[in-house]
Amino acid sequence: MAGSQNDISVLQRSLVFARLAEGHSPEIDFEVNGHHYNKGYYLADGIYPQWSTLVKTVPNPQGEKRQRFAQMQESARKDVERAFGVLQSRWGIIRNPTLTWSMKKL
Repeated sequence: MAGSQNDISVLQRSLVFARLAEGHSPEIDFEVNGHHYNKGYYLADGIYPQWSTLVKTVPNPQGEKRQRFAQMQESARKDVERAFGVLQSRWGIIRNPTLTWSMKKL
């Protein structure tokens, strides 16, 4: 939970988050079950706002299809978190806030 709270703090200062709040998302064309979509989305956990561009894991999925979807979605989200953890461990600029750093130091 502490990590998620930190994620929200970072996102609230992010231009990506600001654009999502305004209803903008990446334009990506894809099709699912015969339905065409042209807006991208982000995988998120329960702490994030209820926005159409943020897809959260189903808390108590009923039925095999929904359980499988929730499992795959959670797996993908965890893969991204692990990859970001590797980046943070290798490059300090990703790990720590840079708002107070000088342009020279950046």
